[in-house]
Amino acid sequence: MSTPFTKNYITPNGLQRLKDEHRFLLTRERPAVTQVVAWAASNGDRSENADYQYGKRRLREIDRRIRFLTKRIDAAEVVDPEAPRAGRSAAQVFFGATVRYATGDGTERVVSIVGQDEIDLDRHYISWVSPLGRALMKSREGDRVVLRAPGGTEHLEVLEVRYERIEVKPFREPPGAEAAPRR
Repeated sequence: MSTPFTKNYITPNGLQRLKDEHRFLLTRERPAVTQVVAWAASNGDRSENADYQYGKRRLREIDRRIRFLTKRIDAAEVVDPEAPRAGRSAAQVFFGATVRYATGDGTERVVSIVGQDEIDLDRHYISWVSPLGRALMKSREGDRVVLRAPGGTEHLEVLEVRYERIEVKPFREPPGAEAAPRR
């Protein structure tokens, strides 16, 4: 995902989604799975107890995800795309920009540049460290940039740069979660 020296740029909504998932795992999912494991352990022979073995595996997965989320949240550098930008930076592509560009054959596309935890290709949200994100970074309207991607090199023209709210899908409890009831 990222190196220890890379900042975890993220929008305010993206950070909230990470925090919501973290809270869900800590306060609801982990306690519910712990309860199942305790019940399964009380049934005797753990070596042949599928509930116990599955529960222990699930706890390890939850703990791994909690550690990952904790690191991502701690490293988060929140950038609000709606924050006012002065002078030249208002027309230049940085994290949080929504960019309209044209490909070499004239096809127009629009992408929003977001953090690695917010990528959503259905919504055309790309990471600032992706090949396209890097190619567009620091460009301005009217600039021509070169996209060097695994599929080849492509020339793009930046048509419009704007900064606006980027909607991030909120965290949703996964179907089939063990989650303890809300308190």
